[in-house]
This record gives sequence, structure tokens and C-alpha cells, in this order.
Amino acid sequence: MGSDDIEMVGHGFFLEELPVGRRFRTIGRTLYEADLMAFVHCAGYGEVLFTDSEFVKEHSDIKGRLVPAAMILSIIDGLVLQYTAQHTGFAFLDCEMKVHGPTFVGDTIHAVCEVTEARRSKSKPDRGIVRTRNEVFNQDGKLVLTYTPARWMKARTTG
Repeated sequence: MGSDDIEMVGHGFFLEELPVGRRFRTIGRTLYEADLMAFVHCAGYGEVLFTDSEFVKEHSDIKGRLVPAAMILSIIDGLVLQYTAQHTGFAFLDCEMKVHGPTFVGDTIHAVCEVTEARRSKSKPDRGIVRTRNEVFNQDGKLVLTYTPARWMKARTTG
């Protein structure tokens, strides 16, 4: 029995499976100090708000181990992609992002996603654009970030 004969799990959604109004939720993800340091060093976020605890204690309006919004976006979008776009998502086209409140090391975040746009491409009928509104919540149910990615997605059929 070859691998082509076995059902593949974890395959992403096709365009047809993402109608406007469809909603889903990601699993949760706890943010650790190691995550923050890896992101800060990898992305070059040397801002003292993320690297200097003494500065934060003495000068910041927000106390605690803050996490950059870009890190929240990256981690949550990774969770969304992991379960929705494997083999079917071909490009991240754009997004708008709004930060609603701080996120800290130790928080557990998840997203609630709603499809707000889904349309087939006229020039490539086996592809389409899907936009979602992704709201990121912490463990207390507080909305901390919203973003609206548009993605180039594979369709199951050509029309």
C-alpha cells in the first residue's frame, strides 16, 4: 500500500470550504519567555520594552513582560495556517492589524476567525481570494489583537 492510498490528515481548506460567514477557532498557545527571546533575537526587536525588565519597571506605563504585537500576529497566524492552509494556501496578500491591549509572557492566546470575503479569481479559476477577520483573545477572554488577512487559496474545482 503506497502513501497515495492513505488519507492525508491536516490538509487545508479549499476555496469552496470557506464561504463568507464561516467561523472557526484555533487551539490555544501559551507564550513563554523563550518564545519572546527567540522572536526578539530573530526579528531584531531590540526595543527595551522587550529586553530590559528594569527599564519596564521604572519607565513603562505597562508593567510586565510585554510581547510584541508582531509576535502575536506571527504565532496566531501560524496556528491558523497549520490547520487551514496546508497544500491550499499559496500567498499572504495583505492585512490590517489593530492592537486592543497588551499581551504578556505567560498569557495563553487563541483566535476566532470569520470568513468575510471569498471570491474566485477570474484569470485563474482554480484559485481565489479569501479574507478573514481574526480576533485574538487571551485566557481571560480579553480581545488583544485583530487582523484581517487576505490569502490566495486553491479551489477544489475550476468553477
